[in-house]
Amino acid sequence: MAITQVNATGLPEIDLYRQVSVATGSRLVFLAGQVAWDSDGVTVGEGDLAAQIEQCYVNVATALSEVGGSFHDVAKLTVCVVDWTADKMPLLLDGMARAAARLGMTPVPPASLLGVAALDVPEHLVEIEATAVLD
Repeated sequence: MAITQVNATGLPEIDLYRQVSVATGSRLVFLAGQVAWDSDGVTVGEGDLAAQIEQCYVNVATALSEVGGSFHDVAKLTVCVVDWTADKMPLLLDGMARAAARLGMTPVPPASLLGVAALDVPEHLVEIEATAVLD
């Protein structure tokens, strides 16, 4: 595997993700932001942030499988959430945990969380972009 995930001594340890990814592979993969569409372009979990986060993670894994990778190859995520407020954190963590269980990927790689005003489609509550490294 091209990615090793660690928590640095002196930084908080968070169960659902790691603070650092070390990449040793030779192919960089940059995924466009994934939204909560199923394979037919229908929004999954309309109005349900946790369900949409789960679907976004599944879509990242699906895109990576097309190029011979998996979620285990993800070095970094950027998560954009519409109208982010701290009270949405339990929904975010629930969606991440559901995706991790569904995809067998614990821990989740380092991630940045950004609050945004809107996304491409009003029904979309979250978009997740990924960078992966493959051997």
